[in-house]
Amino acid sequence: MEIRTVGVIGAGQMGNGIAHVFALAGYQVLLNDISPDALSKAIAVIERNLDRQVTREKISQEDKTAAMGRIDTTTTLTDLGPLDLIIEAATERETVKTAIFEDLQPHLRPETILTSNTSSISITRLASRTDRPEKFMGLHFMNPVPVMQLVELIRGIATDEATYKTMLGVVESLGKTAASAEDFPAFIVNRILMPMINEAVYTLYEGVGNVRSIDESMKLGANHPMGPLELADFIGLDTCLAIMNVLHDGLADTKYRPCPLLTKYVEAGWLGRKTSRGFYDYRGDTPVPTR
Repeated sequence: MEIRTVGVIGAGQMGNGIAHVFALAGYQVLLNDISPDALSKAIAVIERNLDRQVTREKISQEDKTAAMGRIDTTTTLTDLGPLDLIIEAATERETVKTAIFEDLQPHLRPETILTSNTSSISITRLASRTDRPEKFMGLHFMNPVPVMQLVELIRGIATDEATYKTMLGVVESLGKTAASAEDFPAFIVNRILMPMINEAVYTLYEGVGNVRSIDESMKLGANHPMGPLELADFIGLDTCLAIMNVLHDGLADTKYRPCPLLTKYVEAGWLGRKTSRGFYDYRGDTPVPTR
């Protein structure tokens, strides 16, 4: 089917980025969140990021104005029912995602495609809780969405070929590259990335190096653009822990055991940039390591 209208559920960091790229690509977007304040902040972030693209001559002022004109917001989930494509980008908790799809289901058109931006949860299991597992896929964008080129496309066991091909075309229309992944815990990127971050936390936990030496070693010794602990703060330590738990539970291998120090930071509410403290303290002019 042809996709013209897109609903994005969740106006956080991922949701506003997804709305941004779809609106810029010519889709009509309806952004949903339970919080009016979150929606207002999301629109401000989208406008600021579009302005940055204009300044860098990636897009024109006309492109920006047209994109902003294609985005509407709503706090009512059922308003998304008539749309062609739904992208769930809510909190990385399966109970939350399942409840969203169950509430939305009675209001959907039969041909509407459902997708989740989950970074690790089973697509097959999420799809099985809906009335259309054949029209359900994982659509995992990388953060920050307007900048990162990759989108993981994950088929559940019941996803049909027509849905897959439609979503492949959608990703291409955004100017991004799709990587097809099988429905195993954490898919491709996080299956490889999160154990590396977790091992960096173990390296800190065991006193092999401090925060700064670990990050500098990987930036200068492995040519990574960002150190693993800095990256963990950017992603969110709660998200990192959730993905490690999915890997550990789903694959039953001790190599995926979350580091106790990562758990302790999350218990303290030190979740990284979004709470101003994680492996670095962001409350001053420059980030300061917390260990």
